[in-house]
Amino acid sequence: MDSKRYNNLKIGLGVLEGVLTFAISLVFVISGLSLKLAESIGTSVSGLYGIFIIYVLLAGFGLGILLFPLGYYKDFYLEHKYNLSNQTFFKWIFEDIKGLGVSLLIGIPILLAFYYTMLQFGNLWWLPFAILLFIVSVILARVVPVFILPLFYKITPIENEELKSRITILAEEAGINVTDVYKFDMSKNTKKANAAFTGLGKSKRILLGDTLLENYTNDEIETVIAHELGHYKKKHIVKNIIIGTVSSFLTLFIIANLYYLSLGWFGFQNITEIAALPILTLWAMLIGLVQSPLTNIISRKFEYQADEYAILSTGKAEAFKATLEKLTDQNLGDKDPHPFIEWFFYSHPSIKNRIAAIDNFLSSDNTIKNNLKFEAN
Repeated sequence: MDSKRYNNLKIGLGVLEGVLTFAISLVFVISGLSLKLAESIGTSVSGLYGIFIIYVLLAGFGLGILLFPLGYYKDFYLEHKYNLSNQTFFKWIFEDIKGLGVSLLIGIPILLAFYYTMLQFGNLWWLPFAILLFIVSVILARVVPVFILPLFYKITPIENEELKSRITILAEEAGINVTDVYKFDMSKNTKKANAAFTGLGKSKRILLGDTLLENYTNDEIETVIAHELGHYKKKHIVKNIIIGTVSSFLTLFIIANLYYLSLGWFGFQNITEIAALPILTLWAMLIGLVQSPLTNIISRKFEYQADEYAILSTGKAEAFKATLEKLTDQNLGDKDPHPFIEWFFYSHPSIKNRIAAIDNFLSSDNTIKNNLKFEAN
């Protein structure tokens, strides 16, 4: 089955990419190449911050070059092989370069702040840096929908007034004031379909991919948006902010201590030694490996709750199930992955488990059925 092969390949290549990144970073440090690079930069650049940024850029560029063939195969070749991409090679490269530019614009000040906290606060650097990351994440949540997404997609109000009215009513029922509903030209890159509720405060946006608008009925789209609004109604956004903040503080605390304790293993003495900094990446990757299934468990729980809200708020249980099936087919999702694969890698439950949970939810209490505004009505 194409969908299973496609998903297994994507997961396998993602794992390989992570293993190679870890291995290359480890060899980079233990071989002495990291130290040689830092010393070489130091001979022509004055100032720790200048050496630090050039080191990070050159090391990152080198890693990117080494991993480019794998990225090309995973993100370009496979997408075309399975007829999911609308991008030419040069368009794919251009979008990646544009994304890199935005990442550098945001990332370089954060990196400088990171190194500043190390120099100023010593082993307690993780605390002010974690506070900074929280502030930045809140700012980005407000800025991304309004200023960054338009750099990658053309975003315009939808023209379907009936659908807009339905979505506006759903949003009001969820306690959200929506001034407009937007579409974005997702089709310029992919044949996949998606929708999102994004932003904080006045930057909140309901976004519909044009691939969704073109291939789904109003009822089907309504259930998709109801699911997204369910995350807001169930306070998943706030919960994720709290969980993310606690996780960020705890993770940085653990990384900082492991980094300090392991410096001697690689022949370093001071946490601010630029050549030692890839060790932080190594620990971050290992901790991320442990955290991944835990965060996915929470994410899947939230998805189930949003599914329940979608069928309760619209009354269109059958339309929602049909939409989940269509989206899985269009996006070439694996309907029934191996239980371990789903547990470890999937932030969303498989379609098989989502539909089973919906059926179980509907059959758990007859009053639920009686209160639903089924399509037949």
